[in-house]
Amino acid sequence: MATQAGNFSERDSRRDADHVSFLKHRRWRWMKVATALVAVVVASYLLIDIKPRHNGGSWYGYTLGTIGAGLIVWLSLLGIRKRKMTEGKWSLKAWTSAHVYLGLALIVIGTLHTGFQLGWNVHTLAWGLMILVIVSGIYGIAVYALLPAKLAENRKQMTKAEMLESLESIDRQLEAASQPLGREESDLVIAALEQDPFGFGLITRLSGRYGSCRTIRALNAFDRGSVHSEDVDKVVKLLRRRRGQLEQIRRQMKLRALLDVWLYVHVPVTLALLAALTAHIISVFYYW
Repeated sequence: MATQAGNFSERDSRRDADHVSFLKHRRWRWMKVATALVAVVVASYLLIDIKPRHNGGSWYGYTLGTIGAGLIVWLSLLGIRKRKMTEGKWSLKAWTSAHVYLGLALIVIGTLHTGFQLGWNVHTLAWGLMILVIVSGIYGIAVYALLPAKLAENRKQMTKAEMLESLESIDRQLEAASQPLGREESDLVIAALEQDPFGFGLITRLSGRYGSCRTIRALNAFDRGSVHSEDVDKVVKLLRRRRGQLEQIRRQMKLRALLDVWLYVHVPVTLALLAALTAHIISVFYYW
């Protein structure tokens, strides 16, 4: 019984840990580590006197540079780590938590490494790319904290397949309802049905402005028309249902795009940072 109770307790604690955000992992362990690291770096920067002034070429600058470069390389390995799902001390959640907080600490470490001496050179390029990577990472944290709830709310308990099935059902009804219409009105409906609802670029998805949507154009044309009949009213009603379903799908695509777009910046700029960092280190040793 004691063994069973111990096993249940262990499983319960593991289950509770699974529901804790990576930001709060192990009671904010990595936030505390990063805060302590920043405090030590700032204190040492203020207390150690470097002549004539702090700079990246001093022994202290080299020390901070070594720490910063090591962190950058280690933090960039998160993408590789994601492919290996394990539990324990270095679980993916622990690694991600460390990635976030130590990445934020790099703002201080990297900036103090420069001694605030920035210019048009490869050293400042590496610092600038580092800041851009961190800022894009902050955006990623923000959207992953806020958008999943909005995605769930917009779905209204519908799966992606169910949303598409609903649109297809409306399309079949529209196709049948448009048969009795005149050629001009029927062409408006056919044009709307033939348009690929997913055939829009990233900018359109992010903005949520679908000015070329043929469903909206068809509705506007019917609203301006002078012919009103039972057949036309039925088609207009179905077009409005189609517009509503498209709006739900497009909101979902917009939220999904906002969730993913930061990776189009974060990952390529990280690679550029590693290249600039390599050039920075080589140039430092070349002119040493």
